[in-house]
Amino acid sequence: MGTRGDARVRHPVFARFWARQASSLEDHGAAGHRQRLLAGVVGRVVEVGAGTGANFRHYPSAVTEAVAVEPEGHLRDLARRAASAAPVPVTVVDGTADRLPADDGAFDAAVVSLVLCTVPDQATALREVHRVLRPGGRLHFWEHVRADRPGLARVQRLLDASVWPAFGGGCHTARDTAAAIAAAGFTVDRLERFAFPETQVPLPANPQILGTAVRS
Repeated sequence: MGTRGDARVRHPVFARFWARQASSLEDHGAAGHRQRLLAGVVGRVVEVGAGTGANFRHYPSAVTEAVAVEPEGHLRDLARRAASAAPVPVTVVDGTADRLPADDGAFDAAVVSLVLCTVPDQATALREVHRVLRPGGRLHFWEHVRADRPGLARVQRLLDASVWPAFGGGCHTARDTAAAIAAAGFTVDRLERFAFPETQVPLPANPQILGTAVRS
């Protein structure tokens, strides 16, 4: 679940829909993607747009502390429940992607999962992630992105310009997130590209990318 630039902006209907869908997604492959996403995470971590806290149970023991930022009140409550059962210390806080509540260079790693589609300005959000990571810190990301196929990419652009953001909690389907990560001062050193869920009919929220990038 993403974070919006104005802390007063909320998507309560979508937040409840997303919370209901989350457990089904975990049972149909999302849990495995989260395990790969978080492999190798160490030290002090900031998670941006923590949603229901579905990542928390997958944090490895090398994480000393996680600060999870989530602006939606309903999702934040669910994340706090998930934090109480996490294998590492997790603190869930209110906040937005464009103004993360942290000092410069405060974290060893950052995690974003299915969140950079919803932020109003990817460049601003990624600059904030860059700011709060120490030099050499790692960004772990899992996001859906613009399709390679021209026909599907055209459909994505049409959806983004019409109904999709309104019904999807601000989600945009046609963003080139890997390029945005690189433009924000990161070097992508691992990148997987896949469809999730795998269907015969292409979905607007596919393809997806999962990987890591190093802060300059």
